[in-house]
Amino acid sequence: MQNEFFNHKLNVTRRHFLGKTAAGIGSLALGSLLMPNLFKGSGDESLDQLPLGLPHFAPKAKRVIYLFQNGAPSQLESFDYKPTLAKMMGEDLPASIRNGQRLTGMTSNQTKFPLMGSFFDFKQYGQSGAWVSDLFPNIAKIVDDICIVRTMNTDAINHDPALTFMQTGAQVGNRPSMGAWLSYGLGSENKNLPAFCVLLSRGRGNGQGVYSKLWTNGFLDSTHQGVVFSSGEDPILYLNDPEGTDKMARRRMLDKLSELNHLGFEENGDPEVQAKVQQYEMAYRMQTAVPELTDLSKEPDHIIKMYGPECLVPGTYAANALLARKLSESGVRFVQLYHQGWDQHGNLPGEMPLQAQDVDRASAALITDLKQRGLLDETLVIWGGEFGRTNYCQGNFTKDNYGRDHHPRAYSIWMAGGGVKPGIVYGETDEFGYNIVRDPVHIHDFHATVMHLMGLNHEQLTYKHLGRRYRLTDVAGKVIPGLMV
Repeated sequence: MQNEFFNHKLNVTRRHFLGKTAAGIGSLALGSLLMPNLFKGSGDESLDQLPLGLPHFAPKAKRVIYLFQNGAPSQLESFDYKPTLAKMMGEDLPASIRNGQRLTGMTSNQTKFPLMGSFFDFKQYGQSGAWVSDLFPNIAKIVDDICIVRTMNTDAINHDPALTFMQTGAQVGNRPSMGAWLSYGLGSENKNLPAFCVLLSRGRGNGQGVYSKLWTNGFLDSTHQGVVFSSGEDPILYLNDPEGTDKMARRRMLDKLSELNHLGFEENGDPEVQAKVQQYEMAYRMQTAVPELTDLSKEPDHIIKMYGPECLVPGTYAANALLARKLSESGVRFVQLYHQGWDQHGNLPGEMPLQAQDVDRASAALITDLKQRGLLDETLVIWGGEFGRTNYCQGNFTKDNYGRDHHPRAYSIWMAGGGVKPGIVYGETDEFGYNIVRDPVHIHDFHATVMHLMGLNHEQLTYKHLGRRYRLTDVAGKVIPGLMV
């Protein structure tokens, strides 16, 4: 009797099987349609992670716009108000505060470190009562929409390694940038546009250079590198067809080239061959999408007024901020804007107002624009530089003519949208604005948090290169819950 019972339980008919598993099979089929790579193996059975192109968990943000202020704006003239510095103007920074911190070559020969208060006034704004400099009146108006982080800190003390560290998670070159990692992990939302776009602008202050290693794909496939938009007549170089070539001729050429490349791939197995084919096809599709996107003249008058008249001048910060919104709205995963000119080692009172004027209105307009369109909740916006500025003066000074050296121990950025807690000030520095006293945020922590907001576990998104698994946060980094809703 017992054997008959078990035989009965195992006697599953075709109709019974399909009836019981219909829901599961239907879900699998739907999943494969919505995410074609869902059941595609990674090629490494030891990896316990979801397929690329799919987040590890429900994301709070779908896209990132990174407004990078290249050259390091002073936190003491922007978002970290320190009245003690004004009261102690000219007095030497106590040795117990500096605590033997290494110096740059520009101040290493100084025997005195005279404290310098801000030339510009601060006021409190919003329900949070956040202190904001008079240099940023428009950002002050949206302070309840942003999260000011006053306790960023980095390992680098000079521009090149600090820039590279902020963008790639390492101070040396040939590591994938944050945009490349997100392109690799999540793919693109729009097949006609790259997942990672780069916009460049130059302010009126002393500039630091930017270079392609900041938006490199590193050891990832070249399809993940940032695509640079220029301010010239052709937003993307070599995108247009040569004279005498029509669309059909271009299509035939690409088809033949693809055939040759596939033959080459079958022969040598180099994945970069396939990456080149994908890039050719992307460029072909972009020929239709890019001209419409980069034509800002069709924006309504109220948008032009919001960003300011300079948004109609190609290559300005305002134009790039508006273009960043359009790219993000069209599904570009990561838009990186670099604005140069924040390196105020001298004449800070003269230069920094010009820099602030370039970015203040358009940065605030971007937040307001995204919010009005219902896009801010799914778009993470970041504003900030590679490190901070010292609370003491570099060299000789007067109250209306001074400069500040590099300061990696504590500096300010702000973030908005995309799951970030709005209307708060996170972290606290000491009364001198020199050391962090509460809630530090290291670069690796910042990267881990951005990836978490995008639905990615920073420890799971890895790439094997030269026998080692790499990730954006290297072997460190922790998600900061206090920054997120």
